[in-house]
Amino acid sequence: MSRTNDKSLKDAIEQMLQVYKLKRKFDETSLVNVWPELMGPMVANRTKQIYIRERRLYIKLESAVIKNELVMMRTQILDKMNEYAGSKVIDEIVLL
Repeated sequence: MSRTNDKSLKDAIEQMLQVYKLKRKFDETSLVNVWPELMGPMVANRTKQIYIRERRLYIKLESAVIKNELVMMRTQILDKMNEYAGSKVIDEIVLL
């Protein structure tokens, strides 16, 4: 027997994350972890470091050629990452 105030586990976890201000950190961690999947092995294998701080995605690459390509694709990468997160988690991409 279901009650009207029952929530799905997903909804309950989402609400808990919002209440404890953990949602942003959870989304940021998810984005960092999904980087190889979203960008493919060629980019992922040349990514030395990736992290998010203050709504900025920092990417350190070992290839100048790939860095230049990503500079030109910055807006598309930003859109792709935020779309994956389901909300605007990143405002800017900084290539190092």
